[in-house]
Amino acid sequence: MSHNDHTLQEALGQHLETLKSGEDPDDWIRDLMEWLLQEVLELEFNQYLGAAPYERCQDRKGYRNGYYQRELFTRVGRLTLRVPRDRQGRFSTEIFERYQRSEKALVLALQESYLQGVSTRKVKKITEKLCGVQFSKDQVSSMAQGLDEELGLWRSRPLEKAYPYLVVDAHYEYVREDGQVESDGVLLVKGVGEDGYREILSVFVAPTEEEATWNEVFSDLLGRGLDAGEIECITSDEHKGLRKAMRRYLPRATWQRCQTHYQRNAAGKVPAKAREEVHAGLRDVFNAPDAQRAWQRARRLMDGWRSRFPELVEWLGETLQDALVVFSLPKEHRTRMRTNNGLERFHEEIRRRTRVVRIFPNRMSCLRLCTALSMEQSEDWLTGHRYLDMDVLEENQPQMIELSKQEAVLA
Repeated sequence: MSHNDHTLQEALGQHLETLKSGEDPDDWIRDLMEWLLQEVLELEFNQYLGAAPYERCQDRKGYRNGYYQRELFTRVGRLTLRVPRDRQGRFSTEIFERYQRSEKALVLALQESYLQGVSTRKVKKITEKLCGVQFSKDQVSSMAQGLDEELGLWRSRPLEKAYPYLVVDAHYEYVREDGQVESDGVLLVKGVGEDGYREILSVFVAPTEEEATWNEVFSDLLGRGLDAGEIECITSDEHKGLRKAMRRYLPRATWQRCQTHYQRNAAGKVPAKAREEVHAGLRDVFNAPDAQRAWQRARRLMDGWRSRFPELVEWLGETLQDALVVFSLPKEHRTRMRTNNGLERFHEEIRRRTRVVRIFPNRMSCLRLCTALSMEQSEDWLTGHRYLDMDVLEENQPQMIELSKQEAVLA
């Protein structure tokens, strides 16, 4: 247990009581955040030593030697944490470095907005609370320089392993450029490596999501060592510029059109009252056990809809094959690779953080925060559970080639 020897339930109860007494809600949130991070520190230190406080065991790797204080600056205020120390002085925690990286990027965006005179009253209040009223352009510039160097090195890091699968997606943020507020695209590429772990391979912020921008993204990936010949499949939504760039730079890779986006596109071609029927019908096709039965189900649907929804049936005949490419992959990989929903959820996490800024003062400020969040997400993925068992990919290569031939005939 931690220094305060409380359970989470006790801590919540205590803080709720103080909240009822009229205490500032921000103070309550800050105190709870401080308590939770202290608990994480204690658990991390227990794992490092291989023993809890006063525990006697053969697996112990060291002994405690008190604490030292560190401050962590967050959006809910300044947190004071007691960092455990071992006798050899070797224990180090990633909490500060990883947490402060994205927090610094967020605070910098707010500070830059404030200094450029484009901040709202809400931004002014947040910056004063987090940073104090006194901060100068020189302080902001110095802070940005160190962080930008670290994030730039990560964005340009060499890609030294194969990535059989890529997932590509974008979202938009408001950015101020030359006195005008523009909607800039945040373009992300996620890779699933030959070891089965995910990571964000590329982060770009650009004024448009056109072919030239995606050309730059893929050119950068290849220049950093991405082996185009090792890529089996790319999952994304339908975007003409993106598709052209993929054909140019990654011509051997198959393209899986995101089935979630495909269902939405299909539903837009029928009256509102028929949309659930279309969703259900396509779900049945996508959940088929193999390509042959998927096409059989699709043909039955199209035969039944031909007189009612001729526009939809014509569109399905032209595009459905793109949404069924995933059946050429090993069965164990299909659920993960048939949509870009996982990357879309991460885009939502980025938006949750960027809502505080609302309008970025410049493109670099947006890139900084999106990169910091992507870097931390990648670290979580690479140190977490294995996303896919990639051994089955090599075992199923002959079967995948045969399935691809069958699909061409069935289509």
